[in-house]
Amino acid sequence: MANRIVHTSKMAWVLDPKEPMDGLVADGGTIVARVSPGCWGAMITPDYASGHEVTHPIAVEGAEIGDSVCLKIKKINILSLATTSGTDSFIDGNFVGDPFVAKQCPGCGLINPKTYLEGIGEDAIKCSACKTSVKPFHLENGYTMLFNAERTIGVTVPPQISEEIACQSQQFSAIPTGSCQYSSNLLAKGDLWGILARVRPMVGNIGSCPSVAMPSSHNAGDFGSFLINAPHQYALTPEQLLQRTDGHMDINEVGEGAMVIVPVKVAKAGIYVGDVHAMMGDGEVAGHTTDVSAEVIIEVSVIKGLTIDGPIVLPCCENLPLLARPYTDAEKNEAARFCQNYGFPIETDVYPVQVVGSGTDLNTATANGLTRMAALTGFSIAEVRNRATITGDIQIGRLPGVVQVTMLTPASILEKLNLLHLYKMQYQ
Repeated sequence: MANRIVHTSKMAWVLDPKEPMDGLVADGGTIVARVSPGCWGAMITPDYASGHEVTHPIAVEGAEIGDSVCLKIKKINILSLATTSGTDSFIDGNFVGDPFVAKQCPGCGLINPKTYLEGIGEDAIKCSACKTSVKPFHLENGYTMLFNAERTIGVTVPPQISEEIACQSQQFSAIPTGSCQYSSNLLAKGDLWGILARVRPMVGNIGSCPSVAMPSSHNAGDFGSFLINAPHQYALTPEQLLQRTDGHMDINEVGEGAMVIVPVKVAKAGIYVGDVHAMMGDGEVAGHTTDVSAEVIIEVSVIKGLTIDGPIVLPCCENLPLLARPYTDAEKNEAARFCQNYGFPIETDVYPVQVVGSGTDLNTATANGLTRMAALTGFSIAEVRNRATITGDIQIGRLPGVVQVTMLTPASILEKLNLLHLYKMQYQ
């Protein structure tokens, strides 16, 4: 029997459609997810084959292959008191093919070895078999950020305080009981201190289960490309990569009040969430940002018969590109007055449609997004390019290869897609 509310804190590293799902959440029900931090904690935990830890996929009542599921983000409560992040570099000899997936002990050669902690810092994580430090990544330029009680601002702290936080790393990260990762605070980095930042929480990895097993961090066209013909157990062919669902978007507009429409590529969808950030600028140019533990509350509804390849985002109105914001009554009246002597109709009943595209680089991601937008709306790619240029935008979600293609789209098209009620709810 489906539940109106499903609580989850069980974490997963690999999204595998063959694994049983948790749930079942009712169509129209709510998921309350307690999530662990995203990138750096998982990256420095050699035991598991992913660069992310996300909630175990949850089954959705009535969601069938070829449908879509709308995820309304009702609330993001940051639980961490501090986080550590920064730019990375790979350490040769400590991984096979992909440092996020196949972490290797440089001492005994084990892949994804069991480990234990000894002290703090980058050398603190040791192989249980041979006691060698296992670190596939080096934190080149890093910082530890401490949050105020209200979680409205963060401040980066000096090295001495970062070391004090590292000695209580799990507590400052508020790692949930279902998590298997080491806290990134363990790294004790204080290269940048005294920097003030506004907290604006967003969800970096949210979506539905792909129809082929892949590490949760690689469920996108850019990170997923690392899996093609890779020398480890999660290698994919180019054709298999098309079975991704692009949940790892890192789009900073995916925050409280936003909606994300995701494809259903396996029966019952398998909704998951993770990689919450305290703040992130467009592009995530550092490669990583402020990963935190959080409680995320999501309202779930099934959209029957809407077959899409990747996510559609409905940001809050204030987060839309200026050209894609719905027209005011004054703008509509002025357009009608201006055009009344010319005798042709104008489009004023329009809504901002934002389609996610991903690929190995920004050009490939943009082409993917344009193709998805054309398939959704029925317009040619050439027309989509024009409409996105004069009534929308191309925004960078994450470097190297996630973008949002946005354009104002006639309500008549959204009505045929059974989406108009969602757009009216979000933008009226």
